[in-house]
Amino acid sequence: METTPKESAPLTVTYPGAAYWAFGDSPQMADELGALVVGGIKTATCCSLQAYQQDASSPRIGDYSVILNGRERPLAVIRTTALRLLRFCDVTAEMAAKEGEGDLSLAYWRETHRAFFERAGHWSEEMALVVEEFMLVATL
Repeated sequence: METTPKESAPLTVTYPGAAYWAFGDSPQMADELGALVVGGIKTATCCSLQAYQQDASSPRIGDYSVILNGRERPLAVIRTTALRLLRFCDVTAEMAAKEGEGDLSLAYWRETHRAFFERAGHWSEEMALVVEEFMLVATL
């Protein structure tokens, strides 16, 4: 969800060109995952390669993103530190833990991400993912 809230004018000066988006596919998920970022627990995320290619604001290494909460208000600023292409079936326990969700296990990651991608209309064990690692730059 790409948006630039009106109250974010100072952010556009400090982080010019930053993308504005929320994690997940619901306001509740945006709040939950955003809180994990602010808490320093979530340091990675992923999306399908197809979604990455279709979004003109997809991150590149070094890019800033303003993370929005479920009410589309700025919550945090992150900076992309790494990007890599990986199949769903090749996600490791280490990668799952960096996503910071649930019990941090690969089993939890696989279950919840399969459900997420199925809701989005595309899931397979072989699907290509773009894995983004990031660092927390600021909380807002």
